[in-house]
Amino acid sequence: MFEVVATVPVHPDRARVFEHGWQSWSPTATYPVRATSYRPPSAREATMGYRPGRPAPVRGFQGEGLLAIDPGDAQPICVFSAPDPLHVPSIRAGYAHGTLTVSADGPVQARRFDPPLTAALGAWAEQFAREAGAAAPRPAPTGWCSWYHYFTSVTEADVLENLAAIGDAELAVDVIQIDDGWQSEIGDWTTFSDRFTSLHDLAQRIRDAGRRPGIWVAPFLVGARSRVAAEHPEWLLRSAPGEEPVDAGSNWNQSLYALDATHPGAAAYLREVFGGLVAAGFDYFKLDFLYAGALDGARCDGSPALSAYRAGLRLIRDAVGPQPYLLGCGAPILPSVGLFDAMRVSADIALEYEAPDGDPGKPSQLGATLSTVSRAFLHGRFWVNDSDCLIVRPAVQRREDWAEVVARYGGLRVSSDRIAELDDWGLQRTRELLATPPPPVPFPVPFPVPA
Repeated sequence: MFEVVATVPVHPDRARVFEHGWQSWSPTATYPVRATSYRPPSAREATMGYRPGRPAPVRGFQGEGLLAIDPGDAQPICVFSAPDPLHVPSIRAGYAHGTLTVSADGPVQARRFDPPLTAALGAWAEQFAREAGAAAPRPAPTGWCSWYHYFTSVTEADVLENLAAIGDAELAVDVIQIDDGWQSEIGDWTTFSDRFTSLHDLAQRIRDAGRRPGIWVAPFLVGARSRVAAEHPEWLLRSAPGEEPVDAGSNWNQSLYALDATHPGAAAYLREVFGGLVAAGFDYFKLDFLYAGALDGARCDGSPALSAYRAGLRLIRDAVGPQPYLLGCGAPILPSVGLFDAMRVSADIALEYEAPDGDPGKPSQLGATLSTVSRAFLHGRFWVNDSDCLIVRPAVQRREDWAEVVARYGGLRVSSDRIAELDDWGLQRTRELLATPPPPVPFPVPFPVPA
């Protein structure tokens, strides 16, 4: 049930609404007051890229835990937000006759800050982080990631080839991150695909080369083909006891389910997975598709979704220890404050400038740029912002533009090209950006916000 929180007089032409999306991939942007923000193009995207079960109104705006209004006449910026990471309401705004009516389906804090909008959002983020008990972000390592060239077909030989090429090119890479494709199945994190034989030996070779081993895991996601789904159906989140598993979307040519990390067996499994990866030598973890851990459902211990989500992440942190670097992705943003070193703040980058269906929550340079710039105020306050990887090989459309976005707003600098396929410009730009990562402090403001 949405209840009116406030009415804000605004200039019909100059006023703007900042709408914050639910998770990493959800579009986040600033709009004219008479516009309507982006909507998911399908039920699948509503689950995997937006906020499941909270459809936005046909017209107007719906921020997830954060919505701000610039009245457009030099008046204070009005910021409406969640009170804390555990209680994150949907906040709507609708325009009519010179007024924005703000409503929400849960508790909201209303605050005013001096303009401009970007400075106001930064001031709000500092308060929210402080009240949530978030520690000051740690400096981010630089990295190389297998994903955007090899995708799920990555092999041990591919990793070793690029490890050697990085050394030959003298690139300032701290972490070699093995992305999706090393595991036997989504959800089966203790067995390997047929392209990998020993993570321990591979991690040791990375260390012997003077780098740190990193690895990708989707800890709360379970594929329908996995042994976990077949052998431990009691670990799957369900809408009610005895009902079918909660729909977590589809990918990898299979249906996806969510792991109920409050189940003692599932919790023990997560400890086994991450304890084993630490023992193998990994100290950098990209945790992906985390939205699955915050889906609504009947959990074993009866806890609310966001409480269970945060408890699951704390379980993982306890399993790996305090030193390893944690990068979140596909993660509910506000519920993750205080739990990560770095966070993806945008949709995936892609070779293509625009997504085929126009959805900025899908992989594209346009979508990645939109939310990366619009969430720049989070960097140095909540965590280190991950704009997504630097890809600058010749096949990338408008690669110069993407390199500039990473240069200006990329707090985490990670290359994801096959080093051997970079031309002279691409190699030089990669070398420059890896050598100059920004400190984990807020970016200067004001900076441009896409409209």
